[in-house]
Amino acid sequence: MKTIVLLLLITSQSLFALISIAPVEISDNPGVHGSFSASLETKKGNTDKDNYKFGTKVIYDSNSSYVTWGEIFAEYGESTGVEDTNKAFLHLRHIQAITPEDIRLELFIQTQENRFKSIERRFVTGAGVRFKLFEVFKDGKGYFGVGGFHEYIRYLSTDPTEKNIRLNTYFAYTVGFGEDSSLSYSLFLQPKIDDFKDFTKAHKLNLQLLIYKALYLNLQLSYDVDTRPATGVEKYDFYQETAFILKF
Repeated sequence: MKTIVLLLLITSQSLFALISIAPVEISDNPGVHGSFSASLETKKGNTDKDNYKFGTKVIYDSNSSYVTWGEIFAEYGESTGVEDTNKAFLHLRHIQAITPEDIRLELFIQTQENRFKSIERRFVTGAGVRFKLFEVFKDGKGYFGVGGFHEYIRYLSTDPTEKNIRLNTYFAYTVGFGEDSSLSYSLFLQPKIDDFKDFTKAHKLNLQLLIYKALYLNLQLSYDVDTRPATGVEKYDFYQETAFILKF
């Protein structure tokens, strides 16, 4: 097993900074725990490329009535001396039990920037209710969430600053298998409350496989839609990333 892990580390281009999208539930893992990943990718010669990524997630689970976590991610990249990636976000979330098993209150704050989507600053504060759904698979967990948030966006382009109230709905499902491995899917739909044609949508599929002790291989696919992005920015984004994550 140690040989397999070493081989994967050698052949991987970098340890991408990714955090699992699997829903967090109260009493799943009591106490303080989290995950960390970071990468440094440098290519010189025929290809001139530098890319840096960092991500961490820290969770406190009370084992009875609530779970709270914070998540930080940052990425910066240059190709041939020209900046081609510059994004970061900070997300804080608190989940409080309303009923012992099925209904949860969610409170969250997020701040982010993404210069290549022309977003200088986006700040979100919101709340919602999450319902646990029936279990299709033996080790599966499904959730439906509904709520809302206030969104402030300042652009790098000539687009005016936005202050929006959006509906926030999502479906999330994760199924465990093997020894602490999982497959997760989530769908987010966030229309503007006064104009449902202005919405964002995100599909995320995540496969996380235990490799050795606290080391995981993480495969993620994402497809995002923003019907009214900043001027000159595409409405659609698709990306696939492969990562190693160290949990603690």
